[in-house]
Amino acid sequence: MSSHEQQAQTLVEALPYIQKFTGKTVVVKYGGNAMISDELRKAVMSDIILLSLVGIRVVMVHGGGPEIGEMLARVGKETHFVDGLRCTDAETMDIVQSVLCGKVNKNLVAQLGRLGGLAIGLCGLDGGLFRACQLDEKYGLVGRITGVNPEPVENALMSGYIPVVSTVAQGEDADTAYNINADTAAARLAAALGAEKLILLTDVRGLLRDPKDEESLIHVVRTYDVPALVADGTISGGMIPKMECCVDAINSGVERVHILDGRIPHSILIELLSDRGIGTMLEKGD
Repeated sequence: MSSHEQQAQTLVEALPYIQKFTGKTVVVKYGGNAMISDELRKAVMSDIILLSLVGIRVVMVHGGGPEIGEMLARVGKETHFVDGLRCTDAETMDIVQSVLCGKVNKNLVAQLGRLGGLAIGLCGLDGGLFRACQLDEKYGLVGRITGVNPEPVENALMSGYIPVVSTVAQGEDADTAYNINADTAAARLAAALGAEKLILLTDVRGLLRDPKDEESLIHVVRTYDVPALVADGTISGGMIPKMECCVDAINSGVERVHILDGRIPHSILIELLSDRGIGTMLEKGD
């Protein structure tokens, strides 16, 4: 098959998927390597713009751990992690808010703009988008989401913008902002928007039967499989909370959740618009 025929075949293959998803909402949680590498970042942005142009309502939710770490180091502030969560005192929270809602969020909006997308930046403080209470004193100003108001995101989508959301929440129990987990925030927002899909870009191929073997990818997981996979150790470490928020999203009405390798260029397009799924897809079991 010539390269022209291959290109045509790819477009023809994408057509039924475009027809299926046009007008539907897809939430992409963006972080990890795909955020740090210029080439991968550009690929993610292009994917999101393309999906948006074919009528899919795409929402980007982002973290920014490396940038926060860099800024804390610059001001000479040590970072402590407790149970894998950044322990966040008031001074650290100021930096988290400035970096996530400011620098990282606006840079992503600008990059989407440079590539021809129309994006608008929102943080969880805008319009009461995310509300939270303190998760536990030992983590400091880390929040547990208590409420989501999807209206600011809906309004942006209806006006033709790609909303780019940073995960800082308005405190309900104290006059403070809270740092919230980006996977959880993306899952809760996807549920509140009635999204068709939630995509989590990670630094792994997906869920692996054997963590040392990239070829042992599990392509489809049903929600009722998850407890057994946790019990036998297939789902372990940082994958446990990730899977928990995937299951929560599906139980709250999100059709499917995809855990994708953000290190593969254009993994979003390959997963959504082709017959070849490349990550782990979670769906509800009957």
